[in-house]
Amino acid sequence: MAALSLGALGVVYGDIGTSPLYAFQTAFSPDHGVPYSADNILGVLSLIFWALTLIVLVKYVLLVLRADNDGEGGILALMALVMRRYAKGTRGRTVAITLGLIGASMFYGDSVITPAISVLSAIEGLGVATPVFNDWIVPITAGILVGLFVVQKHGTAVVGRFFGPVMLLWFTAIGVLGLAQIVHNPTVLLAINPYYGAELFVREPTVALILLGAVFLVLTGGEALYADMGHFGRKPIQIAWIGLVMPGLVLNYFGQGALVLAHPEATKNPFFYLAPQWALWPLLALATAATIIASQAVISGAYSITTQAIKLGYLPRMRVLFTNESNQGQIYVPFINWLLMIFVLLLVLSFKTAENLAAAYGIAVNITMIVTTAFCWMIAQHRWGWSAARANAVFGLFMLIDLAFLSSNALKVDHGGWFPLLFGAVVYTLLATWKRGRTLLRRQLEEHALNLQDFVSSLSTYPPTRVEGTAIYLTPSATTVPHALLHNLKHNKVLHERVIFLSAQTMDVPHVSPDVGLKLTPMEEGIYLLHVELGFQDEPDIQRLLKECERLYGLEFQLMETSFFLARQTIIPSKLPGMALWREVLFSWMSRNAQEASDYFRIPPNRVVELGTQVEI
Repeated sequence: MAALSLGALGVVYGDIGTSPLYAFQTAFSPDHGVPYSADNILGVLSLIFWALTLIVLVKYVLLVLRADNDGEGGILALMALVMRRYAKGTRGRTVAITLGLIGASMFYGDSVITPAISVLSAIEGLGVATPVFNDWIVPITAGILVGLFVVQKHGTAVVGRFFGPVMLLWFTAIGVLGLAQIVHNPTVLLAINPYYGAELFVREPTVALILLGAVFLVLTGGEALYADMGHFGRKPIQIAWIGLVMPGLVLNYFGQGALVLAHPEATKNPFFYLAPQWALWPLLALATAATIIASQAVISGAYSITTQAIKLGYLPRMRVLFTNESNQGQIYVPFINWLLMIFVLLLVLSFKTAENLAAAYGIAVNITMIVTTAFCWMIAQHRWGWSAARANAVFGLFMLIDLAFLSSNALKVDHGGWFPLLFGAVVYTLLATWKRGRTLLRRQLEEHALNLQDFVSSLSTYPPTRVEGTAIYLTPSATTVPHALLHNLKHNKVLHERVIFLSAQTMDVPHVSPDVGLKLTPMEEGIYLLHVELGFQDEPDIQRLLKECERLYGLEFQLMETSFFLARQTIIPSKLPGMALWREVLFSWMSRNAQEASDYFRIPPNRVVELGTQVEI
């Protein structure tokens, strides 16, 4: 438990743990127009304390972590959990899918902004240490970020061993720095009283509403608690938060408040001004390491959510590399890696300061949090056995808080908040277009397909020439004849002596045991139907599945005598009913650039036969 809790420190809390670098400073930026008075400082600290308590501690740590999908977390895992309530084609299922895709799209926006603002805010500490580096902050930040994305292909196993200890040192250090200032000015502890936060809203309602956008920055890593639950489990994440993370964060925020009360000029960069002169350079190095870890957490999260989206049918197949043989959760997706790097660098070069980036930060993860609240409200009633009144009261309160933060973050759209919204809209369009396009494609293929049972029965009446060996045909449907087989019969006029129709289906659970998910149905004329059910975190390794089939059913496979027949569809956009023409063109482009099915299913290239067909949608 101690080892898991230490690991959770490094992976789960990197994002939220680096918020003190910029959150309190942003609250008192000139854009918010908050005067440096004791009441205002106490009001901001009170809002920060209760935001951490209500949203992170109560909502996420105590409640949302209970909504696991067989131990796994994340917005798509949560969506899959909610979808179990609804039959296919129902309005409730459509709403759940739409909300889940919105949340996932916004997560990608967060994955772009987090590395940019985290590393930039740490390197800005150089300006506090010495003005010599003022003109080099952006180039140094860009260099560190490029290095971070370049090393991703080597995996996080080696570096990950240091994540936990580094973050343990980080939370201890920021807590001690904050405590030292609180000792000099203990009046800031009055901010624990929610009166000061409420009084700020009564006295300056407009300013307080604007301030909520800055206060929300202390929560931006909250979704990681749930998204990374599958790596560590609920208990270690809870222990790490209650035992170290929240105390360290609260002490540091209150210490920054105490410092600003005594020295208003420290608002320029209160985090680094907490440190005595001798500790500034070590703190700068530690902050840089912590922000790299925070960036690594969201980058890895983007890889994970991409693979889940692929397996659930919302993204085309992409090349996924496994960087650790003993841990299938450690993956690397090259396309996503380089795409994130390009956008992160563009953000750094465009916004130039962490304060400017703070205006763009928050709204994306805020929307994801709203989706999480809505999903948990459904789950509380149908899985936890809560009454409607209890669920409405608890999650209604959280929804009101989330919407209050959203109303404040919406004020920042003109100042950079448009970026994550635009980025999320593009991602949502890609996810929805791919899912809709695959549905239309499947419908078109099924309309012109032969019934599998009728085809098998016809073989005894009109037997084709049979040749030695085994042919495995991958098919999306277990009831129709694959187009690849029809093309093979049409052009080669032969059928192998043993034919396997292999259909794979991704379920809405993380993992499915082969003993449960592998079903072999013998048919006539040496034909078998092999249906495979996979979890959305299981790897579709055909050779492994065939070995499991041999173990369970005694059906032996000699790989050098087995041919895999795949159908390659060329999508022809048309004016047929279905999607707008521009979306059909987009779907066709995505289909052309999808990873080869043989690579995705790990089929030996020298055993693959591809047969193409053109399909209008």
